[in-house]
Amino acid sequence: MAAEEERIALFLDYENLAIGTRDNLDGFQFDLKPIADALAERGRVIVRRAYADWSFFGDDRQRLTHHHVELIEIPQRMGPGRKNAADIKMAVDALELAFERDYITTFVIGTGDSDFTPLVHKLRELNRRVIGVGIKDSTSALLPPACDEFLFYDSLEGVDAPRRRKQRERSAEPAPETDPRPLAKPQAASLDELSALVTQTLAGLQRTSGGAVLASSVKRALLRKDPTFSEPDYGFRAFGELLRHLEERKVVELTEGTAKGDPEVGFPSEGRGEEAAFSLLQQVVGDLEMGNGRPLMSGLKNQLRKRQPDFSEKLYGFGGFLQFCKAAQARGLIEFEWDDDAGDYVLRTAG
Repeated sequence: MAAEEERIALFLDYENLAIGTRDNLDGFQFDLKPIADALAERGRVIVRRAYADWSFFGDDRQRLTHHHVELIEIPQRMGPGRKNAADIKMAVDALELAFERDYITTFVIGTGDSDFTPLVHKLRELNRRVIGVGIKDSTSALLPPACDEFLFYDSLEGVDAPRRRKQRERSAEPAPETDPRPLAKPQAASLDELSALVTQTLAGLQRTSGGAVLASSVKRALLRKDPTFSEPDYGFRAFGELLRHLEERKVVELTEGTAKGDPEVGFPSEGRGEEAAFSLLQQVVGDLEMGNGRPLMSGLKNQLRKRQPDFSEKLYGFGGFLQFCKAAQARGLIEFEWDDDAGDYVLRTAG
């Protein structure tokens, strides 16, 4: 049975997007088409509204009208009052639509302003899916985690604009943890880190579902962990292509499921080098036994990394090192038990 099509309402804080694009993408002019194309892949957009004082964006009106966007006028005011008026009007309209049109399943909020975070929370409380859209270097760090999914405009297909040189050359001083100012997403992680993220997520889904895990379920879980997750950041055109690559690396195994185009995802029966990792653990425990006779759990992971610097139990789908050791115990490789005097687990080789 085909999945129900998403029905989408698009709300654009146009001033935030247009100015953010101009200031952070080397004068690049904001174009709605990349957003429209990305949303067309997700469902049917039935409401399109953009909020601004259009006397400042006269050249943009025709382009937006071409995309059937309703232009909401925010009269010019002096000082911050004009900005507040736009924010409040957009938030009120979005909530009104949520209450009046229960068939709308998804709200897309185009802004990088953290002031819209309460709106996102409220829409999600109303059981609406929320997708955010913003410019990387002008999006508050508070906004993406609040959304179900967050699309950085700079990364969308059809946007090919360089970041401002002065932004790239700016000294990278760490911001205070409480600083709500814009924070760009870091460079895409390595494929090893991606493998660890997918295996950890898959293992968790298998534990909670107790059955087959579909590719679409893995993607949704990844987005719940990181709403900014996007396979193009890792060089893949689609999530299926990413999974096939991981299958070639023997990270996962794909089998045809009941839903066409949505394969079941599992771990390869032969594993991904995990037997070598278990063997390393057994060897290290044995060597420590010979040295002091009572190897403890604390510090054991560092001992493994002295011999294999890139060791991580997450590469094999385990949520933590204790879980990895329990798996080795289940295989009859090691044994361990809690020792009250040591305040730690004491390990020994099995047999």
